[in-house]
Formats: sequence, C-alpha cells, structure tokens
Amino acid sequence: MNNYLKYTIAGFVIIVGAAFFYNKVYVIKSTFQTVKPTKGDLIVTIRGIGNVDAKNIYTITAQSGGKIEQIFFDEGDSVKKGDLLLSIDAVDMPLLVDEAKSSLAKAGYEAKSAKESKEALEAQKIVIESTHMRYKKLLEQKFLSQAEYDKAKSDLDNINAQIASSKAKIGSAHSEEFRLKKSIEALGAKLQRFKIYSPVDGYIISKDAELASYVLPSSSIFKIVDPKTLWVRANVDERAASELKVGLKATIKLRSQPNEKILATLQRVVAISNAVTLEREINVAFDTTPEKFYINEQAEVNLEVAHYKDVIKVPIGLLRTYKEQRGVWVAEGESAFFKPLEILAQSDEEVAVKSGINADADLLELEANKKPLSDGMKIFR
Repeated sequence: MNNYLKYTIAGFVIIVGAAFFYNKVYVIKSTFQTVKPTKGDLIVTIRGIGNVDAKNIYTITAQSGGKIEQIFFDEGDSVKKGDLLLSIDAVDMPLLVDEAKSSLAKAGYEAKSAKESKEALEAQKIVIESTHMRYKKLLEQKFLSQAEYDKAKSDLDNINAQIASSKAKIGSAHSEEFRLKKSIEALGAKLQRFKIYSPVDGYIISKDAELASYVLPSSSIFKIVDPKTLWVRANVDERAASELKVGLKATIKLRSQPNEKILATLQRVVAISNAVTLEREINVAFDTTPEKFYINEQAEVNLEVAHYKDVIKVPIGLLRTYKEQRGVWVAEGESAFFKPLEILAQSDEEVAVKSGINADADLLELEANKKPLSDGMKIFR
C-alpha cells in the first residue's frame, strides 16, 4: 500500500512538472510573434558626423602695427563689404602728410615764380635782341665802336643765361612737385593700412583684439565667415565613399535642432582618406543658410545615394545568417523555415528584397530568450 502511494505521488509530481515545463517553458520559448513585410519606397543613405564650417572664412589682419584707436564691430555682428571695422593709431603719419603737402605748395609757388621771372626776362630779351641787331649793323658800317657792340652782345648772352636758369628752376620745381605728389600718394596708401575694412558681406565669428590693445603686422583681429559658403565638414567610412558624387541631395541635422532636417547638397569629396580612421572627408553645403548658425557645432549629414520605388521591405533587425546564407525566418503553418534572401539594397533600418519572400510572408520576430530555430521546427504563434 505504501509503495503504491509513493508511486502514485511520484507519478503525479512528474505529470505536474512536465505540464508546468511544457506550458511555462517550452510553449513560451517556442511562441513567436510575426510581422508582415512592408511595401513602399526605400531610400538608401550614407550617414556622416561632422561640424559646421564654411568654405570661405576670412582672417582679418593688421598690415601695420600699432594701437587700436577705434573698433566698430563685435563678435556676432553682421558686416557689409567695405564696412570700416577698426582704425589703428597712425602716430606721426598725418604730420608727414601735412609736411609733404606744405612742401608741394612751396614747390608750386617756386615753379610759378620761376615762370613769371622767365616771362619777364623773355620780354627784356626782345629789347636787348633788337639793340644787339642794331649795334651789329652800326659796327659793320663803322658807326659804332667794338666796345659798345661787345656790351650789347654781353647783355644778350646774360639775358639768355638768366632765361635758361629760370627754365631750369621751373623744371626743378615741377620735378619736386611730381616727387612730392608721389610721396603724398605713398603716405596716403600707408595711412589706409591703419584703417581695416571688411572684404566681404559676412558674419563675425571671432574678435581677437580689443580697443587700445597693440597689434603686430599680420596679427589676427577678426574672423569673418561668408554665410553663402556655409557647409558641414563630415567624415564617412571610405567603403561608402565610392557611391558619393558631387551634387547628391542630403539633409543636415544640427545638434541644437535635432528634430529639424535642413536640405543640403554634397559639394565636395576630399580626395585623400584618413589613414588612421579609414574615413574620407566630405563637404555638404546648406541649400538655404540658417538664420542662426555656430561654427564647429556638431552636425549629422545623411546623403541620398539611391531611391528604390515600390519594393518589398524587411526590418533589418530580422535578418539572420543560417548555413552561411543571409535571410529571414518565416512561419508556414505551425513550422518555422529559413528563407534566403536576395537583397536589392539596404538602409539603416530596412532592406529591400529582390527575391526570396513575397509580401504575404509571416516573418518571425526573434528574441534572445526564445528557443533557437532550426528548419522545419514546430512553433507556436
């Protein structure tokens, strides 16, 4: 009786344990959710991370050293081409210009005086010349002594010498005027170096000097970006670089605006890859310049390299490798079967299927806590 009771109890425990294992372990581990493939367009993109930059960033420098006398713009200001950005103290340069102008006026007066003197001498020469000609005829007729004729000739030679001297003074004064004008032009050009103008319509992203500070020649004072040349310098895996072509459409997501996609265009693919990171730099330009932008802000770019229309699509998370083939697990009745796929294209989230399944297939959602599948294995749904 006791043995019979023991066997009965043991059998009951085994049956209960088996039922519990079957329902709570086996059935649960063998139960799979299914989803259908979707149908629609698949856009294949290449993703890259980079920073906002610009093709044209101008470093504004001082051509002549000195103390900043006035500064008219600050970091974050917009400027127009030709705007006066700042002026540097020219020290004694204006005095040199004034002195040169004074000397030029003096040379002008000297030239005018020499010209007037020459004109007066030329008027006297007419009388002296007439006297000389008359005395020459009288000498030939023996009505005049040689001494009187010689004096008339000496007067003519003297007046000619004075006229020549006046001409030389006029030439010298004109030469001095020309030299001083060139000197004033040179000083004016040097003075202009103490005034710094914007070379372009732009946006000041950096100011490296302050009022009353001393700057050296070629010292950086401002950095101005041309907003029309704004782009993102990004890096992509060089394995994807062969599909990149200038002109590809793209979108940009700024870190400060993660939910906004800004339209852009691939403008340049750098020809040299980074030998360490195995990446290639690309420059993606904004189609429309953002109202507010920050150089070096992190940005994500997505470039559209292909667009497949009306294709069967499978979530990329369902892809598995089985017996060295890439495909998906599908449910047919109460069994699971592996279907190798011929993949047409792949995006970050989906793959487009060329062949292997149809749109009515029941795709198994695989989870880590589920029982490993084998071809033809019984499953629950």
